Parts: sequence; C-alpha cells; structure tokens
Amino acid sequence: MESLEPTDALQDLPSISLLDLENAAHFRSRSASVSSTGSSGRFQLRQRVAQLMACVEDVSSDDEIHEEVSRTVDEAFLICGKKQKDKLQDIRLRLVTWNVGTASPPPEVTSLLQLNSPDQVMDMYVIGLQEVNSRIVNFLSDLAFDDPWSIFFMTVLSPLGYVKVSSIRMQGLLLLIFAKHAHLPFIRDIKSQFTRTGLYGYWGNKGGVTIRMSLYGHTVCFMNCHLPAHMENLEQRLDDFEHILEMQQFEGERIPSILDHDVLFWFGDLNFRIEDYGLHFIRESINSSRLSLLWEKDQLNMAKKKEAFLQEFIEGPLKFKPTYKFDLYSNEYDTSGKKRKPAWTDRILWRVKRLLRPASNAGEVPEEEEEAISVSLHNYDSHMSYGISDHKPVTGTFELEMRPLMSVPLVVLRPMGEWSAGQDATVSYSTVPEFPGSAWDWIALYKVTFRHPNDYVMYAWVQDNEISSGEDAKQVYLGAEELPASGGEFLLGYYSHMMQSIVGLSQPFKVQPNRTATEMDLLQDGVGGKEKFRTAELLNDF
Repeated sequence: MESLEPTDALQDLPSISLLDLENAAHFRSRSASVSSTGSSGRFQLRQRVAQLMACVEDVSSDDEIHEEVSRTVDEAFLICGKKQKDKLQDIRLRLVTWNVGTASPPPEVTSLLQLNSPDQVMDMYVIGLQEVNSRIVNFLSDLAFDDPWSIFFMTVLSPLGYVKVSSIRMQGLLLLIFAKHAHLPFIRDIKSQFTRTGLYGYWGNKGGVTIRMSLYGHTVCFMNCHLPAHMENLEQRLDDFEHILEMQQFEGERIPSILDHDVLFWFGDLNFRIEDYGLHFIRESINSSRLSLLWEKDQLNMAKKKEAFLQEFIEGPLKFKPTYKFDLYSNEYDTSGKKRKPAWTDRILWRVKRLLRPASNAGEVPEEEEEAISVSLHNYDSHMSYGISDHKPVTGTFELEMRPLMSVPLVVLRPMGEWSAGQDATVSYSTVPEFPGSAWDWIALYKVTFRHPNDYVMYAWVQDNEISSGEDAKQVYLGAEELPASGGEFLLGYYSHMMQSIVGLSQPFKVQPNRTATEMDLLQDGVGGKEKFRTAELLNDF
C-alpha cells in the first residue's frame, strides 16, 4: 500500500469544518434505533481522523499549514470536550452516621434525611448505624426478619421512590444503601464484607462493615466502622482501621484492595478524641463558638498528618459542635459523674483514587490523570434535635460527578398487552449482547413502592418460564393465580444472580382488578355496612 505524502493527504482529506465535527458528535449520541446511520458517520469520521494523523506525522512546525492544522485540532477538542461534559452523570448522595445507643428509631427523620427540601432531592442515601440493639433475643429475631431500623428507613423512603439496594449487619453495626428507581439498572456487582476487631477479632461489637458496587461503571465503596473507645486507645484505633483495610477483600472482583476503588467513603463512630485540653477549656471553646481552637488537638486530624495510609482521606471542616457525649433527650454534654470530655467521635471521610499516567521516558515522574469521579461536599453537619442516644447523628451531602461508562440498561422489559388479574400475563424483554445471563435470574412484579429486590408480589424464573425466544426479544409468562386480584400500579424488574442486583426495570403500568373479586369486596362492604348500621340501632335502643 502506497504511503501518502503530506500534501497528498491534505488534498485527499475532505475539509473538516466545525460543522462536520459537530455532526460527527451528533452521530455519537444517536440512539440504537438509527445505529446503521450512526455507524456510517463514525466510520467516515475515523477515516478522516486517520488521514489527518498521517498528515500530522509529517507536518513540521516550519510548515505554513502547521498553525492552521493546530488551530483546527484545538477547536475539535473544544467541541468534543463540550459534548463529553454534557454527558456527565451527577449523583446527589446523603450519607448518615449515627451511634444509636441500642435505642429504637425516633418518631421522624425528616431533617436528618433532608426530606423537606424538594429542590434538593437525593439520588442515593447511605445510612451507617452503630450500637443497634444486638442483645441475643433481638439479634436472633433480626436474623430471621428485617431489624426495626431497616424497616423504619424503608417505610420512610419507599413511598418516595427509593429502594434498599443492599444492607449488611454485624451485631451492632448496620449499613443500608437506598437509591432512586432510575439508578437501579446502573448499580451492579454489589458485594458486602465485614471485619471483626473486638476481642482480638473474635467479637463483632467493634470493626467494620462494607458494601461495594459498580455505579455507572465506576467502583464505589462504603465502609461503616466502630473503633475502640477511650482517649488512651488512639494507637488501637489506627491499628484496627489499618487491619480492616487489609482484610476487606471481595472475592472474584478485579479490585485487589479496598483502596483500589474509584471512591471510598469511610464513616462511623470512629471514637477519636480531643487531646491535652481539659474539660473546662473544651466546653468553654464550644460555648463561645471557637471550635477551631480544638481542631489541632483532634486525634484524627493529628493522625492524618503522620500516618501515610490516612493522608489521602479528605474530610469537611468541623464547623459543628462535638457530637459526643450528651445526656439523653438533651443538648447538654455529659452531666454524669464521669463527665466525659466532648469529642468529634462521629465522622465522615472520603478518598478518591489517584490515577497516574505512566512516564513516557525513563526518569520522568508519572503525571496525575484526571479523576474518574469528582466528589464535592455540599454540607457536613450534626443534628442536635435527635436525643435518643448520647451521640448526635452526623450527615454529609455529596455530589458525585462522573462520566458514565454505561448508559443503557442490560435488560429492557415491558408488559405485553393489557394485564388483568385472573389472566396469565406475558413479559417481553431484551438484553444487550454481552449480558451474562444465568439460570438463577428471575423477573418479578413489584408494587411501585417496593422496598427492596425481594419485596415482590410474584416472580418467575427466566429460563423455566420462557415461552418464546427471538433475535430481538424473549418472552416469559406469569401465571394468573399469583397476579394480585385487586390490581393496581406495578413495575417489572429483572434480577441478575451474578450481579446481585436489579439490572432492568420497566416503566410503571396498571394491572386491571379481577372483576369478580371487586364485586365480592363491594358486596362484603355492603353487608358489613348493613351489619354495622343494625348494631348501631340496637345500641341506641338499649
């Protein structure tokens, strides 16, 4: 094949105007329904870029065309950069840490979850609790059923369109993750892990619980810890946290270490105290709102300056009062005989993995690449109105900005025809070519306010209930005997056994009620109404 001379390449190269580049970017964003046209556009663009590269290789800085080519390429990068920026995915996340001191849930958590701010709706909630009641009777009951705290948060959040994606419990440590329906198909590869550090690793009253996931293709990990108490146990706290980091491995994952995730959130009752200063000075600094006087003696702040494994963790400014130790149902610090010194024991930190571009020449220092995810802290605060524990809860509101590595669900589902109770129903679904299906996958019918993946009305094994299979879609039937007789609004979800998550969710649709059942309900209501009326007459006569 003959090589092109620079001038020949320029002559044969169709002129690349900004309009051409914008059209090419337009081709990249077209939907799959016009994939043939999009593929043609991309092919032409690649041809042009290949020809341009052949030319650029031989263009020296002395050539007249050098400046013009450079300017055109710069403009192309600006256009592509703008297009790419438009595709960024923002996830607004609310993270809660709270040592609940074995207490039952409070009457409400509106301010804690920021539910009264309709202009600041969260995409995800991550809730880490410590000292959940784990007495033997409570713990055994919670193993068989959801614990009261999980039920409480699901009851609050499911009517608002949030689903419990995952949870893990280790004695008093509990970690819950909720997400909006729209994000469920893009939360995959969910794994959980726990590490005991109490009683030399044999007891789980202290330690860490972790949930990791792929979020729009990026790896994110959440770690809830309860570290040893008391001022003098600083070294033990640091040793335990380092041990948790070393022990947290996820079987079968490409992530060799917990620190290899794109983002790691570390939070909990970390039990770091304020050194050197006496009780009177600490309380006076708090009462006079001079909290900055205490920051330099905070054990965690001091440790971050010395310990290499802590230096990449970031924390917002401690502009709220120390969150420990309070009298119950009070904003008064400990008035008992022990008079514990106030401390910021309850903390939220995060770490973003640094990406290094390999050095091109020997002896050069590798350059730091752009982060896969940027994390912005919008708010870091405590909540003084909650008094069920001697700790005040702490929240952090974050924005995760990422370029999604996936934008199409692995599975797309839709109900076939109109669904009516008492009649068999059919589900049509299609998958992307690379989808790793399993014989253990299932399709479920959910209420629109479902709480978690197992909170289904009915389900069917995908392979066992398959009735047709084509190139574009497959069909699965759901038996009439399990469809809800009262009807209502529902969703279809595809659960992947391999990914341990819902990878496809349909739009809401209606199931028409069973006419016979509806008439029976009306009849019973009528009979019941007559009986109540007759009872009221008899009471009046009496």
